[in-house]
Amino acid sequence: MTKIMKITVAALAGAGIIMAAYAMEGKEKAVTSGNQKTDYVVLGMGCFWGAEKRMGEIPGVVDVESGYAGGDRAGVGYQDILAHERTLRAGKTTARNHAEVVKIVFDPQRVPLETVLARFWENHNPTQGDRQGNDVGSNYRSAVYYHDEGQKNAALATRSAYQKALADAGYGKITTEILPLKNYITAEEYHQNYLKKNPDGYCGLGGTGVKYPAAPQKIAQAPAASSNAGVSAKPLNGSDLSQVRQLVVFESENCEFCKQFDKDVLNQWKADVPVIATMNSSAPAGWTLEKPLFAAPTIVLFEKGREVARYTGYNGEKANFWKWLGFHLLSPEQRKIAFQQGTEPPFTASNLDEKRPGKFVDPITGATLFLSKTKFESGTGWPSFFDPLEGAVTLHPDNSHGMRRVEVRSASSGIHLGHVFNDGPPPSYKRYCINGNVLKFVPDP
Repeated sequence: MTKIMKITVAALAGAGIIMAAYAMEGKEKAVTSGNQKTDYVVLGMGCFWGAEKRMGEIPGVVDVESGYAGGDRAGVGYQDILAHERTLRAGKTTARNHAEVVKIVFDPQRVPLETVLARFWENHNPTQGDRQGNDVGSNYRSAVYYHDEGQKNAALATRSAYQKALADAGYGKITTEILPLKNYITAEEYHQNYLKKNPDGYCGLGGTGVKYPAAPQKIAQAPAASSNAGVSAKPLNGSDLSQVRQLVVFESENCEFCKQFDKDVLNQWKADVPVIATMNSSAPAGWTLEKPLFAAPTIVLFEKGREVARYTGYNGEKANFWKWLGFHLLSPEQRKIAFQQGTEPPFTASNLDEKRPGKFVDPITGATLFLSKTKFESGTGWPSFFDPLEGAVTLHPDNSHGMRRVEVRSASSGIHLGHVFNDGPPPSYKRYCINGNVLKFVPDP
C-alpha cells in the first residue's frame, strides 16, 4: 500500500509555533507543539458539517477536520462515497462504505478524552443506526475510531455510562460502532469549516437532549443574579418550596457560565415548574441531593424533596437544557413527538376543538406559540393555525418518508411541533398543522 503522509501546519497567534500531524497507512501520531503534546480521536456523528462546528466549540480542542473513515477502500472522495452507498443499498456490493467523520485534535492538559467523548454522545443521537436525523445511510453511522487501547477503553466506558442515561430517558440501545481507525481520508476543502463559510447551511445534528450523567472534568464556572430566580447565599428551606416539583439552580461566585444561564434561561422563565437559584451548595433544608455538586451551574430537579435529575454545567447550549427538562416533564407520548418527530393519531388531541380565547404555549418553556384567534378548522384531525406568534417557531426542510415538507419547531425549546403547508385560509394562506399533544392551552383571564 502506498504510504500517505499528511502535514498540517498552523501558526499559533504570537508564537510562531509549528504543529505537524503525520498520517501513515491510516494510523496517525499525536501532534506536538513545542513542549506541549496533543492527541486526536476520530468520531462519526452523521453529517460532518454540524459535527465539526459542535466539537470545535469545546475548550481545549485545537483543531477539527472533516473526513472519511472506517470503509474498505482508500483514496476515495465524497461523490465516490455517495455512489458506493447507492450500490450498497442495491445489494450489488458487500464492501463497507466510509462514514463521514471528524478528526478532533485536543490538548489533554486542557480537556481530557472523556470530556470530548461526553460531548460526542450528547451532540448526536447514537441510537439511530445508519442514519442521523434526515440523513440516511451507512455513511452517516455513529462511530468512534480509536488509535490505542486507552481510547478504546474510554469509548466503551463512556458508552456504558451514556447508555444508562438514555435508557432512563426512554431511548433504545446505542448502535455506535467502536473500532480501530482505518483508511482515514481528509475530506475535500469545501467541506472544511463548512458552517463558518455558510452560516445558514444545513446542520442535521440535534442530539437526544439527554445529558452525559457525570461531567468527566470539573467545569470552571460560576454566578449571576436573576431577577426572576432570587439568588441567595443562605441555605434554602425545603418547606418554602414546591413539594410536588421544584427546580433549584446551584450557582457560585464569579461564574460566567451561571451569568450566561441566567441571561439565556432564567430571566425569561415562563415554564410551569417553579425555579429558584442559590449560591449555597447544600440541598434545601429537609431535602436530599443524590451526590455532591462539582460544577456550577448545576440545575437539580426535585420531586417530594428528593433529587430525581440534574443538569451539570452550561456553556450556552440552551436547546439541550430544555430537552433535558422536557424529558422529565413530558409524557412518553409527548416525548415521542417532541424529540423523535413523531405524530399523534388524527382526532385524538384534547385541544383539537378548543375554541376559547387564549394562547397555545410550548409545554416545556411556556413560551406562546399560537393565539387562539389564528386557529381554524381544517378537517385534518390536527389543530391548525394560519399564523404563529412572531419569532415563536422555526422552519426546517424535512425530506423524511419520501416526502418534501417543511417542519415546524418551537423556537424556545427546539421541539418538533408539526409541519406547515400552503393550503390554509387568508390572510397567510398557510396551514400550520400541529400536534395538539405538544401544545398547552392557556385561556385568557
